[in-house]
Parts: sequence; C-alpha cells; structure tokens
Amino acid sequence: MEQHASVTSLVIVIIVAFLTPILLHRFKLNFIPVVIAEIIMGLVIGKSGFDLVQQDMWLETLSTFGFIFLMFLSGVEIDFKAFSTGKNKKKVLLPNGKEEPNRLKVATIIFIGIFLVSLGLSYLFVLFGLIENAFLMTLIISTISLGVVVPTLKEAQITKTAIGQIILLIAVIADLATMILLAVFVSLYGEGHGSMWLLLVLFGVGVLLYILGKRMKNNNFIKSLSTGTVQIGTRAVFTLIILLVAVSETVGAENILGAFLAGVLVSLLAPNQEMVQKLDSFGYGFLIPIFFVMVGVELDLQSMLSDKKMLLLIPLLLLAFLISKLLPVYLLKRWYDTKTTLASAFLLTSTLSLVIAAAKIAERIEIITQEMSGTLILVAVIACIITPIFFKKLFPKESAAEKKLKVVFLGANQMTLPASRELQSSLYDPILYHTIQDKSDKNIADSLFNINEIENYELDTLEALDVFEADIIVISTGDEEANATLSVAAKERGIERVIVRVESPDLHETLREQEIEVYSVFLSTKALLRAMIESPSVMNILTNQEMSLYEIKMLNSQFEGMTLRKFPFTGDVIFVRIFRGKDSIVPHGDTELHMNDRLIVTGSKEYVDELKRELEFCEYC
Repeated sequence: MEQHASVTSLVIVIIVAFLTPILLHRFKLNFIPVVIAEIIMGLVIGKSGFDLVQQDMWLETLSTFGFIFLMFLSGVEIDFKAFSTGKNKKKVLLPNGKEEPNRLKVATIIFIGIFLVSLGLSYLFVLFGLIENAFLMTLIISTISLGVVVPTLKEAQITKTAIGQIILLIAVIADLATMILLAVFVSLYGEGHGSMWLLLVLFGVGVLLYILGKRMKNNNFIKSLSTGTVQIGTRAVFTLIILLVAVSETVGAENILGAFLAGVLVSLLAPNQEMVQKLDSFGYGFLIPIFFVMVGVELDLQSMLSDKKMLLLIPLLLLAFLISKLLPVYLLKRWYDTKTTLASAFLLTSTLSLVIAAAKIAERIEIITQEMSGTLILVAVIACIITPIFFKKLFPKESAAEKKLKVVFLGANQMTLPASRELQSSLYDPILYHTIQDKSDKNIADSLFNINEIENYELDTLEALDVFEADIIVISTGDEEANATLSVAAKERGIERVIVRVESPDLHETLREQEIEVYSVFLSTKALLRAMIESPSVMNILTNQEMSLYEIKMLNSQFEGMTLRKFPFTGDVIFVRIFRGKDSIVPHGDTELHMNDRLIVTGSKEYVDELKRELEFCEYC
C-alpha cells in the first residue's frame, strides 16, 4: 500500500510538471517564469492546497537530483567570456553622447556596493529580532538569479549592448561570489564547522579535472566516441557531476557546491552548443521541474501566514531586495537615464535558486525554522514574478533601425572588395583593412572602395583598431598561416562568427573543430561548377542579386513556437527550408519556429534584411 502511495505521488508530480508550461502558454501567462509556475502548482497540490502528495524516497531522490542538476546548470550558465568582453578598451560614445564606462570595473564596483548594503540591511534585521544570522541574510539579499536575468535580457534584445553586458556581469559576479560564500557559511555553521580548509581539497580536485578535460577535449580518439550510442561527452559530464558531488560531501561541504563547480568547469571547457542544449533539455525537461514542484509542495502557507513575524518579514525582505540593488546601481545614472537605471535595479532584484539553496541548507543545520525557510523562498518567488515585469515597463525601447552588425574584412582582394561594398546596408556596417605595402592598384581601389590602410596584421595593431570588437570578422590575407592564426585569436577573443580563407585541407579540419567557418577558392569553384552542371536553375537563384538564397538564425524568443501561418512579417520572403539540429524540414503553414532554427529563405534583399533584424537581433544587439 505504501509503495502504491509512493508511485501515486510521483505520478501526480510528473503530470503537474508536464501540464504547467502548457497551461502558461494556453492562458498567455508568459510573463511568469516556468520555474515559478511550477512552485505555484506545487503549492496547489501540496500542504498549502489539496495535500495530494506525500514525501517519500522516490520523490526525495529525484528532487535531490533535480537540485544538484539545477546548481550544475547554474555553473554552466556562467559565461566567462563576459569578463573579457567587459574590459572594453575602445572609447565608445553612448546615444546620449556620454563615453561608455568600463563594463567590468563598473559591474565589480556595483556588486561590492550590493554586498555592503546587504550586509548593513542584514544587521538591521538582526537588530529588530527578525532573524538571528546576519551572514545568512547577507547571502540571501545579495544574490541575483542568472536564470531570470539572462532570458529577460535576451527577450529585451539588449544582451550585447553595454548596459546589457553590465547587468549580465553583475549577475555573474553575484552568482559566483554568493555561491562561494554559501560554501564558507556551511563550513562555519554546519556539522563539520571549522573545516573550511577542506574546501581547498575540493577546488584542487576541480583544477586537476579541468586540466585533464582540457587535454582530452581535442583528443581524436575521444572525438570518435562522441557520436552514436556512445555519447562520451554526455557520459563525461555526468561522471564529473557525481565525482565532484561525492568529493564535496567527503570533505564536509554541501553536494550542491560540487555540482556548481562541475558546471563551472564545463563552462570553462567551452562545450559546443549542441551539448549545452542536451543538458538543458534533460535538466529542465525532467529533474528540475520535479524539484521546483516539490519546493511548492513542502511550503506551508497556513503556518507562515499565521505567524505575525513572518507576515512582517515578507514586505520588509522584498524592500531589502530592492534597496540593496537600487542604491549601488544608481551609479549607472552617471551614464544612463533614470528609467534605464531603475529598470536595471529591478531586474537585478530577481533571485531564486541560491535563496532556495541557502534556505534549505540553513533549515537542515537548524540555523532557521521551517517557517522562516518557507518565507524566504516565498519572497524569492514573489520577486521573480514582479521584477521582470517592472523591468519591461521601465526599460526604454531602443530603435532597432540604428543597430548594425559590424563586419570586419582583413585583406583586400577580388573577393573581399566587392563583398564589402555589397554588404553596405541598414543591417551591416562593413570595414575593410589592408596593409599599405601589399595593396595594388591603389588609385583605382581608392576610387571604388573604402580601404583602411594598416601597417601589418599583428595582433597588437588589430587590437588598437578594435578589430576584435566586430560581430563578424572575415580573414582573407595573402598568407594562409597568418589567416589561420588570426582566426583562432579572433575566436578566443569571443567573436561569434569568424570566417577565414584557407586552401589546405589539414587546416580546414583543424579550424572547423574550433567552430571557425572556412572557405576555399578551389573548393568553392569546384562546387560552383558542379552545381551549374547538375542544377542550373538553383544556381540562378544563388547568383541572382535580387532573389538570392539567405540563411537566417532564429534567435528571438518572442517567435518561439509560432507557426509560419501566424508569423507577423514575411514581405515578399519565401521560406525554402528549415534546418533544426540535424533535421531538414520542408516548411508549411503549421510549421513552428524554434530557437536556433536555421531558416533558408529567398526574396528581395530589403525584406530579407528586415527579417534578419527581427529574428537575429538578439544575438548581435
């Protein structure tokens, strides 16, 4: 009978996790994050509602795995490239005429401010007898949810802007710092308190595993095992998680610290996007929803709301969340308007995963009561619902027409010269660089093309010209080895798309493994000749200036799940094919668009540029 009840509770939780996103979409409640909706649904079926779910071994195990995987994905979400792009060297003027600030410096100062204000507010809570531990309250007030900040920035299409990068950097720094401080908190107040030095053992194991992973990543034998039923990459990730979770528990730390460290290592090893999508699908499709539903199930609103102290704490804590972000973020007022500053502060007020982690750990080691733990989680849920709404209302809409993709060409030749001129439009801003001594037919070229002369193609020269600040870089100098070296350097500096000309087949494979796009005059000519023989009509489409084929990547979350029949804009554009992962789809009216789809379209360049701006804007804004 007990086993029957166990299976029944598990089935109820699974069904609720399955139905939650469907109900959100059906009732147009997309402003509520799915994880928050899962907690609310848990409230309905748990202690605060119909009490349909009984805690047991099955649910406890799956919920724990969900928590571990959530912390792992929180580590994976940390994009360490943000720290390098944050150090913007060039002097850029903002639309208001002010000079853009140093992103990393400003983000670091603001987080230090957030932490200090949080510390002060925590002592006020202790002073008034609302909570006993100031360290715990400082962690809870100062933490920021990357899981809310990143999707909101993408939806607002400001991920790549200066203000978007500053907000992202603050969230990344807060996520890292508060997770480390949580580990310190556990070592100080947990059962094995005083063994903080053992954390160094965990980090030491992490460093060794990172070195091992770095060496194995490009190993040909390992790559041969990455496909089919072997999937060695996925196996390696789960081995890493379990290993570091085991080490963290062995040294007396929390298992979530080991999971978070595993995620950080995976992020540092720069996995391909396909691998990240697999991990996201597994986590957010199975384990993590169970965890969030169970968080709601275990919350007892009746006991919380019957306690006057808890009732008083809810609005005060929400106010503390806002004040701790608003005061330091006001520094941005030096460069941005009031609405942008306030919107940024509201978005940074969102917090969830680490609050749940800290509250549950503090409850387990008896630092706080179950009612206090539930209250802290409830406040985090409320903050995650209201803060993105305020951000969207306050943040000023920028004109998409003013934004262009910066395309840098290195090397002037018969291919790059006409390409750079034809790309000049409302969507692209092409810049062509060429060395002084190598440029032939100078007078003719200058009269037809805008060529920027440089001394050489050394990295220092290119960095001084902010070449690596481009959205797309095309490298086509006369030196094949230099092309390869420059392309690798550009990719390391965080440029999303690097296109390079090399003729050597060996270099082709090496560069493609590093996700660098390669073209060759010989191979291109051969493919062109074959296509002219086999498919002359297709070649006419490809070479026709007005009606060519174009590829557009779907990166705007606003169109996620929308059918082509309901798509609000096409102009005279025709969808020819949709590539989704390894699948090739023939589009029709009921075909849905999904994130990272590659759309092959044909139509006039004017309409295609508008469509690109709508669908690709999130990636390069």
